[in-house]
Amino acid sequence: MQGKEISAQEIYIGSIDQGTTSTRFFIYDRSGKPVGSHQVEFTQFYPQSGWVEHDPMEILESVRVCIAKAVDKATAAGHNVDSGLKAIGLTNQRETTVVWSKSTGSPLYNAIVWMDVRTSSICRKLEKELPKGRTHFAEECGLPISTYFSALKLLWLLDNVDAVKEAVKKGDALFGTIDTWLIWNLTGGKENGLHVTDVSNASRTMLMNLKTLSWDKTILNTLGIPTEILPKIISNAEVIGSIGKGWPITGVPIAGCLGDQHAAMVGQACRKGEAKSTYGTGAFILLNTGEEIIKSNHGLLSTLAYKLGPKAPTNYALEGSIAIAGAAVQWLRDSLGIIKKASEIEELALQVDSSGGVYFVPAFNGLFAPWWRDDARGVLIGITRFTNKSHIARAVLESMCFQVKDVLDSMHKDVDEKGEADKDGKREFLLRVDGGATVNNLLMQIQADILGNPVVRPADIETTALGAAYAAGLAVGVWTEKDIFSSGDKTEKPTIFRPVIIEAVRQKRVESWCKAVSRTFDLADLSL
Repeated sequence: MQGKEISAQEIYIGSIDQGTTSTRFFIYDRSGKPVGSHQVEFTQFYPQSGWVEHDPMEILESVRVCIAKAVDKATAAGHNVDSGLKAIGLTNQRETTVVWSKSTGSPLYNAIVWMDVRTSSICRKLEKELPKGRTHFAEECGLPISTYFSALKLLWLLDNVDAVKEAVKKGDALFGTIDTWLIWNLTGGKENGLHVTDVSNASRTMLMNLKTLSWDKTILNTLGIPTEILPKIISNAEVIGSIGKGWPITGVPIAGCLGDQHAAMVGQACRKGEAKSTYGTGAFILLNTGEEIIKSNHGLLSTLAYKLGPKAPTNYALEGSIAIAGAAVQWLRDSLGIIKKASEIEELALQVDSSGGVYFVPAFNGLFAPWWRDDARGVLIGITRFTNKSHIARAVLESMCFQVKDVLDSMHKDVDEKGEADKDGKREFLLRVDGGATVNNLLMQIQADILGNPVVRPADIETTALGAAYAAGLAVGVWTEKDIFSSGDKTEKPTIFRPVIIEAVRQKRVESWCKAVSRTFDLADLSL
C-alpha cells in the first residue's frame, strides 16, 4: 500500500449484496469477519400470473440505506470505517433486467426479475424459427433459449414498451443487469456514471461469448439487439471507479463485482472439481470445472465461474438453477398464512417425522434445471385426511432438497470425478452449502438424507457477500488468492450433516418425487 501503513485492525472492505427480496451491506475486517451490516427488504410486484417486477429506484434507495446504517453500526461498535474502508465489492441477483434513460437517470420500465416468464411466447417463436431450436446459441454462450435469461427480457422491453423504443431510437437508452444499474448510479449516474458489467453477470444475459468474454455479434444480430445500449464487460476483481457525491461513503473505490452465485463460489473457496449450493429465493448449484468449458447433456448450464482480475485465468462452471427454494417458505408465510415468520417452518416441520406421503413441487413460474419446463406449474399431491400443516411444511423443505438432488445427479452424469472413493468403492460427494436457509438444521439433515452424502455448512453462511468482498480486497491488495483459497487457515470449523436413512427408503422417496414432478408439466396457460 502507498503512504502511511495501516494496521490490520483499521482495514475494512465493504460488500453490497443486492438480492431478489432484500438488499444488504456488510463491512468486513482484515480477517474476513463482519463488523457491521444492515438489511432492507423491498417490494415484489406481480402484475400478472408469471410476471415478477422490481422498482429499480426502490432497490437503489435500499442500497443507500443499507450502506449508511451499516457504517453507523460499525462506527458505534468502535471501528474506524471512515478512514479504514479501502474498497467495496458488489454482488447481485442475476438476469434481472433494467433499461433506463442516460439523460434523466430514470428507469423506462420496472426491472423484469430473473424468474419472470412473460417471454415464453418469444422463446417458442425463436425455437421454431432458428435452425438448432432451443440450443441455437448454446455453443457460443453456453445457455439454452429460456425465459430465465436477460436477452429475452430485453427483447420483450424493446417490443412492448414505447418509452424503451423511443429511447433506443434517440440513443438515450442503457441496458444492464442490477450490477450495471447500481454501478452506474454509484459512480455518478447521469453525470458520467460508468456503464459496465462483469463477466459473470454478462455470461447470464445469453449475449456473451463464453470463450472471448465479449458480446457475441452473431447473437446480437440474430436477435436484433443494438450494441450501443450494452455495457462494457470487465473482470470480477479490478478497480472500476469511485463512489460519487451524495453517497454515505463518497470516494471509496468499487473494486469487485460478481453475480451472486459466482460470489458464493469465491466465498466458499471452490476450486476446480468442487461444488456449492446456495439456498436463497431460489437454489443454485455450481461446480467449478476450471479453465475448461464443459457442455452438459443433462439439462445443466455451461457458465463462467469467476475471473479474478483482467489478466487472471478464467474459471468456468456447470450450473443447475432452481427457481423456487426459500420463496416457497415465503409463500407459506405471505400467501397461505401457515407461518408468521420464515424461521417458524423448522419448528412446525419437526412436529412430524415425515411428510406423510405429501409431495410439493414449487413450479410457480415453471421449472428450471434439469427439466427446463416453463409450462410447469406447482402441485401439492399425496394429500389425505391425515395431512396437516406440519406435513405441508415438511414437504416444502423436502422440495428444496429433491430439486438440489436432481441437479447433482445431472452433474454426476456430466462429470466423472465427484470426490474420493470410500472404502466400499462408492464415491462420496461433499456438498458445500450457504445462504440464509441453511440455518435450518432440519433442512440440512433432509438434504444429506436425500443425497445420501454429507452436507458441509461453513461457520459463516453469508458467503455471497464475503465473496464480493474478497474480490474487491484482492483488487486493492488487502488479500491474495492464497488468502482466499487456503482451506488450512479457516479458524472456525464447519458443521457436517451426514445421512441417516437407508438407501431403499431414499430411492422410494426419490421415485415418488419424480412422479410428482411429472404431474406439473403442461399445466400453465401460456396465453396469459
